Amino acid sequence: MHSKTYITVRYAETDRMGIAHHSNYPVWYEVGRTDYIKLYGISVSEMEKAGVMMPLTNLTCHYKNPALYEDKIIIRTWVIGLRAAQMEFTYTVKKINEDGSEIELGYGTTTHGIVDSKTFKPCNLRKRMPELYEKIKATL
Repeated sequence: MHSKTYITVRYAETDRMGIAHHSNYPVWYEVGRTDYIKLYGISVSEMEKAGVMMPLTNLTCHYKNPALYEDKIIIRTWVIGLRAAQMEFTYTVKKINEDGSEIELGYGTTTHGIVDSKTFKPCNLRKRMPELYEKIKATL
């Protein structure tokens, strides 16, 4: 299962050439990741209230084609790795053309530790949030 997040490239996200700056991709990944978690009936803020946080431990971004001002893009997000105290996401970013076809702009991954929100020590998501863990695990 994967989430689909739609974004229109804003002027503030572009450089002087009208091209979306590369630093926006991790931000777009975050939006996609937030939407992905919501697919399971919980928000990231609700996870944090339950005492679970997901700090970033690794990020990769690969760029293929530029995103331009006012391009309509789609970010597809899904989990490719899940362990008790770690989750790995992957993302594709594509431009949606007027005819509905898509052009790949880039792709990447993020890896997140699963930690207790008070101690910041690793915690076991399978024990802390078993329903969420099992739902995500079932989609791998």
